[in-house]
Amino acid sequence: MELHNPDPTQTSTCDPVPPGTWIPTCDLDPRFPPRTQTSPSTQTAIQDLHPKPEIQTLTQDMNPLQNMDPHPVPELQPTSCSGSQSLPALPSTPHAELEEPPPFPTPLGSAQGPVSIPARLCPPPRRHPSVSTLSSGMGAWSWHRCKAAPSPASVPVPIPAGTAAPAPVSPGISGFSPAAAATGAEPCRLGRRGDARVSIGSRGVLQDARGRATRRGSTSIVPPHPARVPAVSVTHIERVREGRQSEGLRKHGAAFPERHCFTLAFKGRRKNLDLAARGEEDARHWVQGLTKLMGRLQAMSQMEKLDHWIHGVLQRADRNKDNKMSFREVKSMLRMLNIDMDDVYASKLFKECDHSGNERLEGRELEEFCRRLLRRPELEELFGRYSGEDRVLSAEELQDFLRDQGEDSSLCQARTIIRTYELNEKAKRQDLMMLDGFMMYLLSAAGDILNQEHTKVHQDMSQPLSHYFISSSHNTYLTRNQIGGTSSTEAYVRALRAGCRCVELDCWEGSEGEPVVYHGHTLTSKILFRDVIESIRDSAFEKSPYPVILSLENHCGLEQQATMARHMKAILGDRLLTQPLQGQDPHDLPSPELKEKILVKGKKLPELWQQPQGVTSLLDPEEEEEEEEEEEEEGKVEERSPRRSLQSLQEIKPLQAKDASQVSPELSALVVYCQAVPFPGLAQALRHPQPCQMSSFSERKARKLIKEAGPALVRYNARQLSRVYPLGLKMNSANYNPQEMWNAGCQLVALNFQTPGYEMDLNAGRFLPNGRCGYVLKPPCLRSPPGEGSRRLALHIRVITAQQLPKLNRDKGSSVVDPLVRVEIHGIPADCAKQQTHHKLNNGFNPRWEETLRFQVRVPELALVRFVVEDYDSTSCNDFVGQFTLPLPSMRQGYRHIHLLSKDGASLSPATLFVHVRCKSL
Repeated sequence: MELHNPDPTQTSTCDPVPPGTWIPTCDLDPRFPPRTQTSPSTQTAIQDLHPKPEIQTLTQDMNPLQNMDPHPVPELQPTSCSGSQSLPALPSTPHAELEEPPPFPTPLGSAQGPVSIPARLCPPPRRHPSVSTLSSGMGAWSWHRCKAAPSPASVPVPIPAGTAAPAPVSPGISGFSPAAAATGAEPCRLGRRGDARVSIGSRGVLQDARGRATRRGSTSIVPPHPARVPAVSVTHIERVREGRQSEGLRKHGAAFPERHCFTLAFKGRRKNLDLAARGEEDARHWVQGLTKLMGRLQAMSQMEKLDHWIHGVLQRADRNKDNKMSFREVKSMLRMLNIDMDDVYASKLFKECDHSGNERLEGRELEEFCRRLLRRPELEELFGRYSGEDRVLSAEELQDFLRDQGEDSSLCQARTIIRTYELNEKAKRQDLMMLDGFMMYLLSAAGDILNQEHTKVHQDMSQPLSHYFISSSHNTYLTRNQIGGTSSTEAYVRALRAGCRCVELDCWEGSEGEPVVYHGHTLTSKILFRDVIESIRDSAFEKSPYPVILSLENHCGLEQQATMARHMKAILGDRLLTQPLQGQDPHDLPSPELKEKILVKGKKLPELWQQPQGVTSLLDPEEEEEEEEEEEEEGKVEERSPRRSLQSLQEIKPLQAKDASQVSPELSALVVYCQAVPFPGLAQALRHPQPCQMSSFSERKARKLIKEAGPALVRYNARQLSRVYPLGLKMNSANYNPQEMWNAGCQLVALNFQTPGYEMDLNAGRFLPNGRCGYVLKPPCLRSPPGEGSRRLALHIRVITAQQLPKLNRDKGSSVVDPLVRVEIHGIPADCAKQQTHHKLNNGFNPRWEETLRFQVRVPELALVRFVVEDYDSTSCNDFVGQFTLPLPSMRQGYRHIHLLSKDGASLSPATLFVHVRCKSL
């Protein structure tokens, strides 16, 4: 018997497999052999660098599953800026010692038990399976039959109360959303195998994308129904949580041992997938394996992502799965790629690549066809401009390029870039760069429009809290609108992991003495205050070590206020700040260097009142103002519609204690630096500043203050914290433009994180630099007004090309986008502007504009630049395609790639814009 051999020249083997054994595989596509590290053909006078041109294959020599063996690989460091620990290594158990692979975990709430699949985990049949099996359905685990299929087995499992009785099922896995746990699971797909997407039905049965049985060899599993269901992709997973670290597991997972449970938390607004494995070791294998896959995907270069993306399209376009592409299939592939290519030109290109003359493209022919599609003429022109006739870039010529880019242009830096990105070893040894290496460099983080120094904490973090913009959330507990939406602890987890440092808790009287969090006077669901605090404890400092502020809107009576205080002290422990810092004036605000501490914002008793009888009526300023605005808005509605009686939201009476307007000593004692007070007016606040007191303003009142006394508000915000929140009657939880509040120096500009839109794009862009830690130092003019004037800038952005834009209407195969690019400047009112290119007809794959957009910016320190791609429509509003927003001071000059994001902030990789940026002081 041999174990998996790490030598790439050797073939791995394993013990003979007994009948009925199922083996996890990650097969190679025969069309795509492993990538070689040689450069593609280029015209050059240096013959010894590449005596015979070769075409680079579209796959990468990289196998995400190959290290599920006793031979460890170097640890992968996460690419995030949070300073997380390195990813754990996979178990080093030899294949021969594993009796069976980790079985598919059981989703909670489904009517099935742990799946029993007798199996032996064998190494893949080839050492370098293509990562392209992770292209569209990243991380697709597939099973093939060795000899005889095992007979299906029914395994009983404890089911949460209220769910259906267990039913016999075939081996498989089914997923569910926590909200649906009591009524059954919504089916989901685990991954893909070629174009046949392996899906999991609600009864735990595998099926493909067309509802047919998934076949490997002679084995088939009959699906319960042919419904199409959403895919589960490793690229969509943000994090794997071990144990009961989700709302669904806390509610419905008590019947399963905690160490058997884990949760897949997805990016964007997608709900979690809660799973329970058969044993602790199985759960650990799943968690470590998925974590390793996620780390490898994060470490992939843009070129590798592009290879995997094009490979996934090829798999879907090959309808009959014969590993050959007819002209009809090629045309279908072009439409998938967002290209409406002329039939004559497409046929000409097809025939030029069909060297065999059999009217089918396969192997190298198909690679050549794709390589021609993936050509970047604009990069070839740029390379030729600096390399000259020999088409090879020397270190000295690369210096010229770096100098024009405004970067470090030393000879040492040029040689370092060549050694990092050049693929051709001969060229690398001679300090020369070929076209492929140049493209790799421009597509890497070094060619990104975001200054990479700003992806880590680079600002002074020792100044008082009032000198920073602080990422803040409003109604953090909501997952949808604020009238009938769902409240969830997961909303806190998502906000905190997105860098939010101030979360809101609307606290109301609950049953059995337990306070609850929800939006009062509405039909939103309720969650326990205790559960919210536990979620905050677990997630507060995963992405940022800097302090978190709990903004309490208190509607509880004295008894449950005391309960709230006990929960916070017991659950948060030493992380809860309960005393002023030693060695510092207690009347001055601390700095963000108060790491891994949680501050409470709320009402506070006067210092002399320490006994329980010393309670007083202290109105919550935010609550009082919200109620006044609601009454005003309702009066306006009734005036506009006198004959139509609208039910007031006030008629939905929440459970509120008679003494809710009072504050208990226990809760008051937890408020140290963020005492909530009614706004005393700018005149008094400036005469008698109280740094540890803060006021909240609705967006309407904030706009009024800015309009009437903008400079005075800036001076106020230089000493004290202020919080701005959306109007209370926005039933769809719409946001306001945060830029106008930042212009006035407001620190806590709270937004509905659950509502995507340009407002949240601006918020993400504002907190993109400084390591996305949730704290951004305000410019000097807002920290010590009036300060020095800013230098005006002339900003010229040449929009050159876009690459691989996503297809909007996937249901309509012939639909191709007509893209245009709009550049928006968001800053002080005089700087706000937008300009756009013309649209390009029927080309979302590689449209080229070469249009220059010009702006003048008076206060660049406050300006945000938003790049938006839209699908032009002459008869209606344009459709959103993608966007990217960043602060102007964090934008680099020169030739840069912009990696586009979706509406909810998820990556649209490999979609990019290629631009040239030039700034000039006026």
